[in-house]
Amino acid sequence: MAMAGLALGNEAPIATQIDAALRRGVDFLIQHQNANGSWGGPTRTKGLNIYAPLPGAHHAFRAGASGLALSGLIDARDSRAEAKAAVDRAAAWMAAELPHLRRADPTTTYNVWGHAYGLRAISRLHRIESDASRKQQWARLAQEQVDLANRYEEVNGGWGYLDVFDELATQKPSGISTSFTTATLLLAMDEARREMSVKLSERASQRALESIRIQRTPDFSYTYSFRHRMRPRLDINLPAGSLARSQVCNACLRVYGDGSVTDEVIHTWAKRFLDREGFLANGRKRPVPHETHFRISGYFYYYGTYYFTESVRLLPMEAHAEYARRLAAILIERQEKDGSWWDYPLYDYHQPYGTGYALMALSWCRDAIAE
Repeated sequence: MAMAGLALGNEAPIATQIDAALRRGVDFLIQHQNANGSWGGPTRTKGLNIYAPLPGAHHAFRAGASGLALSGLIDARDSRAEAKAAVDRAAAWMAAELPHLRRADPTTTYNVWGHAYGLRAISRLHRIESDASRKQQWARLAQEQVDLANRYEEVNGGWGYLDVFDELATQKPSGISTSFTTATLLLAMDEARREMSVKLSERASQRALESIRIQRTPDFSYTYSFRHRMRPRLDINLPAGSLARSQVCNACLRVYGDGSVTDEVIHTWAKRFLDREGFLANGRKRPVPHETHFRISGYFYYYGTYYFTESVRLLPMEAHAEYARRLAAILIERQEKDGSWWDYPLYDYHQPYGTGYALMALSWCRDAIAE
């Protein structure tokens, strides 16, 4: 991959290019924010669209995409008035809409993504808020999102996003918990707990963590789902297929005190992620899920990129800068001409969510290089 003009041995040019990329990403989100403060919508369909029962699935997609976009905006720390106004509009939308987020119907629990990334945004809104009463409001909303998410815990522990595999519809989802969805929600809950003292369900958390451990293989790959644990050597479950999932699962287990996820494990998977980024990128922008090697889907690209930073930040500080320089080079190279980042055509949600992930990741790179 050409690292056009990126002087990896000189921090000043890297910092300058990161700042420019962040500003372009923020500009994209400002220009494409919906009038009501959210991002994305059920438009820009194609021949094969992700299953989305109306109207609840799109409420969940919009909540997740908007949570990511808002989190990216806040992490970018853009001081311009128009950026602050975009944050304020998005905050108002979050406060009004997240309390109504539910599963679309018995076949899907896409709302779990909305709860997870809604929590990410709420934690940041609480962090930047100076008014004590507003801080309390964000903390109450966060607790509500945690409690709502717990309603949709899978019968086997953890969380998934589809429940279309059994004819029997149950109040508690009986579909399949997935390692990465579970880890995504647990990490968001942990951030809310640290930021706002939100109370987590010990029972639900322990069941979820055990669900992830059950899906872990000896090489610290993670099977795609609870059902996949019975066939751990399927291509999707091998290290190449788990390249994006291992980042979030290792980070989650480490944060929740699993001593088996050592620095060596995180280093191994971080180096593997960067070395094989081009391999993961083979699935980027392909319109059919799981169509490329090892059943990788395009929508894992920026997801894995963001959770790479969530994993690496757990390492000693002296390890951060090298990883940050390498990742910054990739993200700057991948930025689109319009300032966005995207990896999978998902109605009109892909550019907001991809840009949100990338802004959060690139903001970490900026800070890590400056450490």
